[in-house]
Amino acid sequence: MADTNFRPLHDRVVVRRIEAEAKTKGGIIIPDTAKEKPQEGEIVAVGTGTRDDKGAFIALDVKAGDRILFGKWSGTEVKLNGEDLLIMKEADIMGVIG
Repeated sequence: MADTNFRPLHDRVVVRRIEAEAKTKGGIIIPDTAKEKPQEGEIVAVGTGTRDDKGAFIALDVKAGDRILFGKWSGTEVKLNGEDLLIMKEADIMGVIG
């Protein structure tokens, strides 16, 4: 996101969906209307973190460039610089891939 000045706040992250394959392993092409939205993405930007009840700073466990899995209905879809992205809280992320 070097071309934008957008920075998520606190424990939010900006995610770019990673599109699923348009063809099955058997070679069948899946039309766009039958595809589900992918639940895998790449983190584009992260917030600074949050504070706990005592005021101690808690940094996020993820960083820009991580590949993640997230819930089917997680995040808010936004358009930044003509690109469709998701903004979600770190708690919505199920895990980091490899």
